[in-house]
Amino acid sequence: MARYRVGIETRERILSATRRLLSEGGIEGVTLKAITAQANVGAGSFYNLFDSKEEAVFEVVRGAIEAVDPDPEGAGTDTLADLVDAFVTFMTDSSPIARIYLQLAVGRGLTDRTIAERVIRSHQRRVERFADAWQREDTSLTPAEATRRAQVMLAALTGLGLSALLDERFDMREHARELLPDVPAASTGR
Repeated sequence: MARYRVGIETRERILSATRRLLSEGGIEGVTLKAITAQANVGAGSFYNLFDSKEEAVFEVVRGAIEAVDPDPEGAGTDTLADLVDAFVTFMTDSSPIARIYLQLAVGRGLTDRTIAERVIRSHQRRVERFADAWQREDTSLTPAEATRRAQVMLAALTGLGLSALLDERFDMREHARELLPDVPAASTGR
């Protein structure tokens, strides 16, 4: 039991160190040496818990995404407005982490098949959640149509997110509201 607790504590120290390094210096500041030094662990301990520094970074990103998840239990209670709001919140309130996620997804995903596959799986889960919410809100949609609409909406949100990350004056939330079907702008919250 004590060994298990030490492993959990070591994992959290590594993730905290990775989070700090990402916020201080971006992806360029995240090296195995920097992570292990900040976490006060050896490289062997790191590799017992993570396959690579990218895996630790993706865990930090996953945590930031989960922090804004409107339906963390996956009960199917989230609406399109909830999902859009969570996407916008991640891109705007977690902008250093969102920027790093996009750097990894695009920059390294083009050359590293493992990263590309991880990003594709994550995107597919988002498409499924958006399609499910879309079908719950419009029962006349076929699964294929709901999936197509979810893919288009996520492509638009990603583009808006890029604009927000590159231009701090860009109001992503306002633009994202326009993507919602027949929903008054005030109902998207925040």
